[in-house]
Amino acid sequence: MLHLALLNQFLHGTGDVLDGDVGVHAVLIQQIDGCQSQSLQHRGDNLTNQIVGLRERPTGRVRLLVTPLSATMVLAPKLVPLARRFPDIVLEVTTTQEGRTELVAAGFDAGIHLGESIQRDMVAVRVSRDHRLAVVGSPEYFASHPKPNSPHDLPSHRCINLRGGSAGPYRWEFGKNGEAVVVDVSGPLVVDDADLMIRAAIDGLGLTFSFEEYVAPQIASGALVRVLEDWCPPFAGYFLYYPSRRQQPAALAALIETLRL
Repeated sequence: MLHLALLNQFLHGTGDVLDGDVGVHAVLIQQIDGCQSQSLQHRGDNLTNQIVGLRERPTGRVRLLVTPLSATMVLAPKLVPLARRFPDIVLEVTTTQEGRTELVAAGFDAGIHLGESIQRDMVAVRVSRDHRLAVVGSPEYFASHPKPNSPHDLPSHRCINLRGGSAGPYRWEFGKNGEAVVVDVSGPLVVDDADLMIRAAIDGLGLTFSFEEYVAPQIASGALVRVLEDWCPPFAGYFLYYPSRRQQPAALAALIETLRL
């Protein structure tokens, strides 16, 4: 009978029935204790149904490597829906500013990064729309500095830059009408924290370069003023990526389902 086969698989550690799962142990103990008061057939059928239900529910831990901005913009809004729908999944998140990391060697199951930074041998799933960058400064800053008309004007400005891990400060990239311009900016502050970077720009320390979506509230409120908008074309946004496997873990599949556009 099916319920006896399931019980036998579990007790003998075949791996087919959630080996070591505390929830299954609890079900077994409750059902065995109750066998004295009800028929073995009835209790066995109930046990079968509960074990099958547990097998069909994704469980386990997913180790995820993400950039700080993708954690804020992509992952954070989906944490509660993920937990409510899949309560037995544990998401272990590590943030990094590094452009590329060997996921498997570093012990991660998946990562979230911009499409241009993902290695070609990885499976990639889009988890955000296309993005644009925005150059912004405060009204106070522009009260004493002229607005730049092109990226070529930026070397004469005080700029607040973001450090991209071991790659060093970010080189500001622009494009317009087929012309690509890369500028090595300079200024009083280089950070690895986007919130600190935006705070410094609001306070008038200099210009900074961030995701359009990330600074949209400050632009809308007037705390920051956008410049060079026509030099900031859209580019591929964030992707969840992971090594190709024959059999994808159920917990990772559930995360992909939750984040996928």
